[in-house]
Amino acid sequence: MTPDPRFYEALGPVSLGELALLTGAELTTPEAAGRQISGVAILSRASRETVSFLGDAAHLQALSDASCGACFVRPAQASAMPDGCAALVTPTPQAAYARAAARLHRPRMDGPDPDLEEGVVLGPGAVLGPGVHVGRGTVIGPNAVIGPGVAIGRDCVIGAGVVIGFALLGDRVRILAGAVVGEPGFGATLSASGLVDMPQLGRVIMQDGVTLGANSCVDRGAFEDTVIGENSKIDNLVHIAHNVRVGRNCAMAAYTGISGSVVIGDGVQFGGKAGVADHVVIGDGAVIAADAAVMRDIGPGEKWGGSPARPFRQWMRETAWLSRSAARRKGTEG
Repeated sequence: MTPDPRFYEALGPVSLGELALLTGAELTTPEAAGRQISGVAILSRASRETVSFLGDAAHLQALSDASCGACFVRPAQASAMPDGCAALVTPTPQAAYARAAARLHRPRMDGPDPDLEEGVVLGPGAVLGPGVHVGRGTVIGPNAVIGPGVAIGRDCVIGAGVVIGFALLGDRVRILAGAVVGEPGFGATLSASGLVDMPQLGRVIMQDGVTLGANSCVDRGAFEDTVIGENSKIDNLVHIAHNVRVGRNCAMAAYTGISGSVVIGDGVQFGGKAGVADHVVIGDGAVIAADAAVMRDIGPGEKWGGSPARPFRQWMRETAWLSRSAARRKGTEG
């Protein structure tokens, strides 16, 4: 899967020889130097026209199953290339991938004039980029900024000062004042010259009926899309990181923070200031108490609380025991 051309301009193809020179990687098969590469992709999405990277030896199986034209790898993994995949050997594969991505893709700044259906209302100072589509009856508030290629469905409400980029919105979506949708997620990797930003080449998908509260942020995907499911309701001051998938009819109270690549089922509820670590899976209908710190997977219908979070009854028993122990200690010392 290559980046969506509505949002990203393709700058390729370039040869593997040029990519090796650009990134400082060693191409172990010099005869492949002329091979043309049109884009970057993670291993699970790669094709013969793309270059990928192996960031961790734990993913060697994914490399063996991949069909990429080339892959940035550390020296110890250079011999693990599948047939037809050229090795670009470097001590910093992710940093090399980031440089290749910058050479092959960039955010699109051009396109056709915005397309507005009947009944669209634009507030004073609202800015619509090239290629934007806005559906019938949608209201866009003052000083909102809608970036190139964004599609907004029908009967939506976009509040004052909202910023939206790299996003596709369904019908009846409400985004309240000051929210930001589609900015790059947080991702950095070490290079020889220090930290470099990892490419964020995905999108944000908001399905029908989603509400996003004031001053909340939803980051676009790094490799996959960030998806907010139908009719989910998100309070003010919530952060949803890159590659997160939120199910339908979920509710998140203020200050909830969802780290990257979390998968959340349908009907999940989060109390205020709940936090979830990256790559966690939360099953349908789970309930996360306020101020909980979720560090591991939660099954369907389970209720968890505490920091670190654990099943609700266990958390309550432990809290009660600590309270009684503290009271006894206080009585002894008194």
